[in-house]
Amino acid sequence: MTVALPAGPAPAPRRQIFVGTTLAGVGIVMLIGGMSTLWLRVRDGVVSAGERFPVDYIIPEVATNVMLMTIGALCLFAQWAVYSARRGDRAHTGLALGVVLVMGIAFINAQAFVYSQMGMPLAETSYATLFYALTGTMTAIVIGGLVLTVVAAFRSLGGRDRDFEIVSAHALLWYFIAAAYAVVWFVVYVTK
Repeated sequence: MTVALPAGPAPAPRRQIFVGTTLAGVGIVMLIGGMSTLWLRVRDGVVSAGERFPVDYIIPEVATNVMLMTIGALCLFAQWAVYSARRGDRAHTGLALGVVLVMGIAFINAQAFVYSQMGMPLAETSYATLFYALTGTMTAIVIGGLVLTVVAAFRSLGGRDRDFEIVSAHALLWYFIAAAYAVVWFVVYVTK
């Protein structure tokens, strides 16, 4: 007769995707925060000199407000995907991720509309350079979020029913993106 010890405790769940997404989200907020600070510094110098910032360009505010509402609703649908994935509801998880994808594309479309309506050459003024740098970076971040949406859809709908960590990380990233866009919206589109 041999005496054996009982099995050890189960290992703690690994959260690499969630931690990595958190670090990426913090990086996004820091990048947009730094670029917004530079924008405000340049704006303060121009306004202190008694000039208008921007000089000749009108920003279509309806499109920018729709972008803010779109990114807010996008977070709601990303959370719906988490809710559905935790309950093993593949149909609603897929639907929610599909709506996130469509709304992200709508966000990019609205940003393209803003660019086309402003008709501003890229390197004409410091305003144009800063405007395209800040809003272009935000658009690139949204495209990155859409890539994660596609990856989350493939992983969660491709048979990994119990792997809802990717969907949770997906929602977390969209919360960071929404916070970053709220800063861009206020600094670039509201305060001008």
